[in-house]
Amino acid sequence: MTSPADDRALLERLFHVAVARVHPSQCIAGNLPEPPRGRTVVVGAGKAAAAMAAAFEDAWQHDLTGLVITRYGHGIPTDRIEVVEASHPVPDASGIAATRRILQMVRSLGPDDLVVCLLSGGASALLTAPAEGLTLGDKQAVTQALLRSGAPIQHMNTVRKHLSGVKGGALGRAAAPARLVTLAISDVVGDDPSIIGSGPTVDDPSHAADALALLARYRIAAPEAVMKHLRAAEGTAKPPLPPADYRLVARPQDALDAAAVLARAEGLEPVMLGDGLEGEARDVACAHGDLARRMLLRDRPSILLSGGELTVTVRGDGQGGPNQEYALSLALVLDGCKGITALAADTDGLDGNGDAAGAFVSTDSALWSRDHAADPASALATNNTGPTLDALGDLFRPGPTNTNVNDFRAIIVRPSKEPYLAP
Repeated sequence: MTSPADDRALLERLFHVAVARVHPSQCIAGNLPEPPRGRTVVVGAGKAAAAMAAAFEDAWQHDLTGLVITRYGHGIPTDRIEVVEASHPVPDASGIAATRRILQMVRSLGPDDLVVCLLSGGASALLTAPAEGLTLGDKQAVTQALLRSGAPIQHMNTVRKHLSGVKGGALGRAAAPARLVTLAISDVVGDDPSIIGSGPTVDDPSHAADALALLARYRIAAPEAVMKHLRAAEGTAKPPLPPADYRLVARPQDALDAAAVLARAEGLEPVMLGDGLEGEARDVACAHGDLARRMLLRDRPSILLSGGELTVTVRGDGQGGPNQEYALSLALVLDGCKGITALAADTDGLDGNGDAAGAFVSTDSALWSRDHAADPASALATNNTGPTLDALGDLFRPGPTNTNVNDFRAIIVRPSKEPYLAP
């Protein structure tokens, strides 16, 4: 009989198989552009940027130079492309200085040259250039407020694009007349290029009025300089970008598909819930928990797989993240069940403001509601899920993965004749 410990080990294997499928080492070499007559300059940003740069170097048999920006702790050695680390999710001076250098690099190029932009999740914070009249402090204040508001990434990036001198197609305009090729790993629902990394190399379909409406919707009191900048930009259109090549080299669905293959080999029937789930983490967990309980009545073992990006409306100052909120909420729903084991984790290896990617949930996890001294309701109310899950030994800490296709959630359901625990 399979134990919760066995299924935890399987869930960890599923996570690593999913992440390996979307790692830059697997998806860059097959997407190289034609070499130019002139120079090749590689730029970019994101949590996977260093690994993407290393993979590009390995595959590119021609001269190149470049600079990419990644999150602190996500750098890896490269030979020809410089890697700079900066702050995520709130931008810092290191990101601004590196972005300034990237813009200088691409502005010096001509029509015989090639710019390759490597983009992945996290680029919106790392690739940062405050628009004229704005400061780093203005950008930090708006970013922090957006992060606490529960706004989905599409809305966050719509605002950030209109406060930037590099997002919303600005990097693409700076690179002209050089040929531009973007290689992107998607971390957003719908794989929309204008949202991935806030679309620095594609046309922006949004307007300053949209950004103002979103600030009002989420009740964000932005600095006066921000409001003045957005009001001044109302009614003005950005110039269109010249034609460019945009290649999506890895997607969230690719990771789920890889996990499904292994799950079938392990005797589990995959049930795909989608790669684009959004919403409050605790609400989605309740829906998934109810579904898992119903599936206990089936006659064969299954696994629920889902991706996307869940959010948290921050009400406290605790430690945790969306996947940890999901896990703790799921444990509440599953209290009293047996035969269910789950993992919710961020594919970049870090969830929220701690050092965990997410957390496991199992029969043992559910028992805390009766047997553990921690108060889960209080932990959820103060967004302090990390310490509670850590005390149970349920946190999942794989470390940085050097890729990012957002959330990975898997719930193993093994039906039995007695699916509920004795009171």
